[in-house]
Amino acid sequence: MDMDLFSYAADNDSRGKLLADRMRPRTLDEYIGQEQIVGPGKLLRRAIEADQISSILLYGPPGCGKTTLAHIISEKTSGNFVRLNAVDASVKDVREVIEQAKTEKALYGRRTILFLDEVHRFNSARQDALLPAVEQGTIVFIGATTENPFHYVNGALLSRSTLFQLQGLTHEHARTAMERALADKERGLGFLNIEADEEALEHIAFMAGGDIRRALNALEIAALTTAAGADGIVRINLDTAEESIRRKTVRADESTQYDVLSAFHKSVRGSSDAALFWFLYAVEKLGMDPMTFIRRLIVACSEDIGLANPQAMVQAVTAMDAYHKIGWPESKYILSQAILFAVESPKSNSIPLAISRAMTAMDSVGLIEVPLHLRDAHYKGAEKLGHKGYMYPHNYPGHFVKQAYLPEKMEEQVFFKASEQGMEEKMKLNQQRRSR
Repeated sequence: MDMDLFSYAADNDSRGKLLADRMRPRTLDEYIGQEQIVGPGKLLRRAIEADQISSILLYGPPGCGKTTLAHIISEKTSGNFVRLNAVDASVKDVREVIEQAKTEKALYGRRTILFLDEVHRFNSARQDALLPAVEQGTIVFIGATTENPFHYVNGALLSRSTLFQLQGLTHEHARTAMERALADKERGLGFLNIEADEEALEHIAFMAGGDIRRALNALEIAALTTAAGADGIVRINLDTAEESIRRKTVRADESTQYDVLSAFHKSVRGSSDAALFWFLYAVEKLGMDPMTFIRRLIVACSEDIGLANPQAMVQAVTAMDAYHKIGWPESKYILSQAILFAVESPKSNSIPLAISRAMTAMDSVGLIEVPLHLRDAHYKGAEKLGHKGYMYPHNYPGHFVKQAYLPEKMEEQVFFKASEQGMEEKMKLNQQRRSR
């Protein structure tokens, strides 16, 4: 039977619900991502499964699964679960929840879990109204926020809650969610005869940027607005996918993405214009994850700049922190600043060369013993074992004294050779002075 958008809405058991709502995970086994806090054996998972959840704060970027996690808790708990949105909830609403919680506890022995979404929108007065009930155990508080809780949540309330930081989801997570929806005949699109091209699913996943709701909405639009062929199969191709998620993209396979990332790293070594172009092209045009480039930039700041300008690393790590807190596209300016700072910094590869020399030496010497004068000597009897002779550098002129620090068979080895680039020039002079 042909299925169009209107008959689908009329026949579906969950009338009026979007695919993303129907496919919302009901259990931790269905939950996608955040293995670092809800993986097997993790504290939060154990607490949810045992219905022993305590007051918590869920902090992470939009679309990472905070509300879904609260929904799973509501399905698992035997207590009373109440949800308020900080955007429109008032102090009166909070007090009503607290009074009802007292009644539930006194009459039925049931605890109340209050989920407050977008808690950063709750002003100080409304947060203060919650505090006594949380302190007395009248309610169990679950807050969700996309903003730094240390800036937006009262210190007293924060100290009485366990903070869990959720990470942004990836296109692989979005891909998993779409594949589940295509296979699920009860809640998903499995009742339709759909064939989705690999490149179509990849495009939606990349363009969704880890936002599972956006990916599922696009998949549903593609499925329900595409007429079935003569064989009854609904075929979703790249053109349909591009139309469904509203922005056209370049066809970028895995190889192309690696090539663009390589071009970016190589440009960081020599061209501000090219480094900026490849970064923006990859994120805006190909839909690649900005974190991929932030990670590569941080590595480049050590591999290709190093001690010639240590501030490049500070800029890159600060940009990563800003990206996590602000998100895209607002952080575009901060990331671009870090990239340009790195490219225009003096370059040095002294660090990777030093690592290579040290690794080669380590492989050639086999097992070694720590020289006696460098061994731990804080306990009685150390001198009797020969653990003496260490000279404390700060007791000598220039806070330096010549003595052996490497194993005896390696005393003549030199691993780090400072260059004459940037700040390393001073280090080189210092090395020369000490070697005299």
